[in-house]
Amino acid sequence: MSVLTQTMEFLGKQITSPLTIPSGIVATAVPIIKYLFRHAPQIGVMTTKSIGLEPRAGYREPVYSQYAPGCFVNAVGLTNPGAKACAELFADLEVPSDRFLLTSIFGGSVAEFVAVARLLAPFSDGLELNLSCPHAKGYGMAMGQDPDLVEEITAAVKAAVDIPVIPKLTPNVEDISIIARAAVAGGADAICAINTVGPGYFSAHGSAVLSNGLGGLSGKGILPLGLKCVREIASVVDVPVIACGGAGSADDVREYLAAGASIVGVGSALTGMSTDQVVDYFDGLERDLETQQNTSEKRVQYDVDMGFKRVQLVENQRITDDISILKFDRAINIQPGEFIFLWIPGLGEKPFSALTDNPFTLVVIDLGEFTHKLMDLQPGSEAYVRGPYGQPAQPSEDAHIIGVAGGTGLAAVYQLARDFGNAEIFMGARTAQRLYFVDECEACSTAHLATDDGSRGFHGLVTELLEQHLKTLSADELRKIVFYNCGPAPMVHAAVAVQRRFCATDQIFSSIDYLTKCGVGICGACAAPDGRRLCVDGPFLSEALFEDLSQS
Repeated sequence: MSVLTQTMEFLGKQITSPLTIPSGIVATAVPIIKYLFRHAPQIGVMTTKSIGLEPRAGYREPVYSQYAPGCFVNAVGLTNPGAKACAELFADLEVPSDRFLLTSIFGGSVAEFVAVARLLAPFSDGLELNLSCPHAKGYGMAMGQDPDLVEEITAAVKAAVDIPVIPKLTPNVEDISIIARAAVAGGADAICAINTVGPGYFSAHGSAVLSNGLGGLSGKGILPLGLKCVREIASVVDVPVIACGGAGSADDVREYLAAGASIVGVGSALTGMSTDQVVDYFDGLERDLETQQNTSEKRVQYDVDMGFKRVQLVENQRITDDISILKFDRAINIQPGEFIFLWIPGLGEKPFSALTDNPFTLVVIDLGEFTHKLMDLQPGSEAYVRGPYGQPAQPSEDAHIIGVAGGTGLAAVYQLARDFGNAEIFMGARTAQRLYFVDECEACSTAHLATDDGSRGFHGLVTELLEQHLKTLSADELRKIVFYNCGPAPMVHAAVAVQRRFCATDQIFSSIDYLTKCGVGICGACAAPDGRRLCVDGPFLSEALFEDLSQS
């Protein structure tokens, strides 16, 4: 990691650098923010996701897609847990003295903006007013296109709090300088520009990709518009400007600074990056800015594959009323530990581990609207697959694999046993009827079965069966084990608790069913408690690394 050689002043605070990540990108959960505070000092301004007064679930997946290399369309839908819940989460967030926490807020009225501002100001260094989201009806851009309303909202929030207030402006206006003047007239301490452009429409196989239909455009393609808007704003107001839109290289940052920006955001360029890669990227970007080089853009993954491939259902094998195995008409290229998204236009998409890759099959448990519809999918039906995503599992050649699976977690565990060998699989279910793929598991591993009611195998929890087995092993045998746990959080946590009593944490890898939405690390919905994102750092996360991060 390079060493920061100087600090800069921003709205009364000395900060490490002129870099930020725009609202709603990567740093969308407190654990992620904590991690970046510790490991990425090059991010001088940390911007939160936009927070409203009441919780919002946002839109169904897909919420993010790539329409050209480095160019994206998104409609997340202002997903957030609400201002009161966020205030409780932020109370546990220690902001470093040399970093600036910019909390993004939104509202459907002046009164809502003020209410959210009062709740979150005590935990923030500044408030960003989202007056520019292009795809949430009644919010954002709907307000930000009216200069009188921008001035009124800014003035009302400014009167309610004693920290800097920074309106974020939309490029979707005839003259952004008029809006900037109105914001400053209302007391804005700085301006942020721009938010995503549009909304736009992107389709695949004849259907809208985003569940909302329309979404904001971001990425490399909007860089010229972002530069134009920042230059126009800086020419008419005398407050700092936070520039966002299309930056991915040190040269892009320098162009924004030359256009009049004080702080520059890098957002869509982080698509597909693991947490370590994000840290390395900002490290390289800071070094480029200090040495007048332009090497960091090599880390940007402009070739992330978010395209959909058609598959056709061949067989729907019903295991129980709420479990089915779906077999499709083609193979997919996937390694153990990776996952894919299955998309049904008009219904949405969800991530799955492939039960088998040739032919492509997956197991479905009826847990919601999407999986309920999959249960009834008829042979001949078409669906679409994107991926694979995630980090492939890489056990050592002499590892003895022990997989512990519950629910759909068997899919990931089975592929590990099949492809690497020298494996045992511990399978748990409530009843014998809910066990599936047993013969296939027995063909490639030693299978251990447990049912809650004792109708097959061990009578009890699969973690109890695991503990009994581990007690029979020698110290040498225990040292060779690599555990892979996959399934619901309670089962995984119970398995890890057992495994820690017998083995070191660096022998334990776990995949929990966190909510995964974009699959490429941008939305942060799959944040683990240690700040890693399941979709780009996992899905199997090292328990040893979790322990190290929680103690750092």
